[in-house]
Amino acid sequence: MDQNELDCFLVLAEELHFGRTATRLHLSRARVSQLVQKLERRVGAPLFTRTSRSVALTGLGSRLREDLEPHYRGIESALARAVTSARGIEGVLHVGFSTPLAGEMVMRATEKLRTVHPELVVEVCEVPLSDPYGMLRRGDFDLQLTDFPVFEDDVTRGPTLLAESRVLAVASGHPLARRDTVTLEDLADVPLLTIAGDLPDYWQDHQLPTRTPGGRPIGRGPSVTNFQEALTLVAGGKGAWLAGAHVARYHGRPGISYVPVEGDSPLGYGLMWRSGSSSRVMELFGRTAVAVARDMASAAPRTAVFA
Repeated sequence: MDQNELDCFLVLAEELHFGRTATRLHLSRARVSQLVQKLERRVGAPLFTRTSRSVALTGLGSRLREDLEPHYRGIESALARAVTSARGIEGVLHVGFSTPLAGEMVMRATEKLRTVHPELVVEVCEVPLSDPYGMLRRGDFDLQLTDFPVFEDDVTRGPTLLAESRVLAVASGHPLARRDTVTLEDLADVPLLTIAGDLPDYWQDHQLPTRTPGGRPIGRGPSVTNFQEALTLVAGGKGAWLAGAHVARYHGRPGISYVPVEGDSPLGYGLMWRSGSSSRVMELFGRTAVAVARDMASAAPRTAVFA
């Protein structure tokens, strides 16, 4: 039996639409129809019922799909495993993520890889807020999907995959919570929470500025070690928190308002790894992360822009 016939039958059985089937298989609609008819002649009975408005499997077509699909997918999986072994795409890849948005990107990339490379295991873990590069340096991670900027001598960073605007998380009772937007100058009106830990100066200047662009001092609030602690203190009126726009979707909760920051530089996200440690598996994950970033940017163009 011709593999093209099987491909066409299974895709049409899933799509139930000749146009979408043709698009997925990169064929013309006429060629799809020819392959289906050829298979039906081989079987000796119709596998689909067709009208001008719909396509449906016959009873025989449904049984053939149920009997055929597991074996066909098994062949695909066997070939994929062989290719994986030949290319060295196997083993365990450890990936860290710094924020919920980065975590979503990592999980989507992991799921996409699992379907194509089942021999590759991807283990993920959240990066501590107070130690953004330590676990990568110690070898706990092979890759880390993190928020930029990153300027470390022993770390190589890839291109920006996503960029989003920032918001100011502030107690709902604070005067700034009633604003449609705030600017970096408005940060002088509320203390910013700080992060306990040894953080690079350039990172703190971006995430936790001490002065507004106009030179006004920004007050310091209590120190935190994780994001949930920060949200608790914000809700309690102990300070405000600068964060990516995605936190309003992931962490909506009573007592906190998320106000867009106007005129601010976008917050970028990308992969980084220990310099000199690149591998085929890491490159594969990087290519997959690029595809995931494109999908996410298309779904939420106002908050995430592929760069």
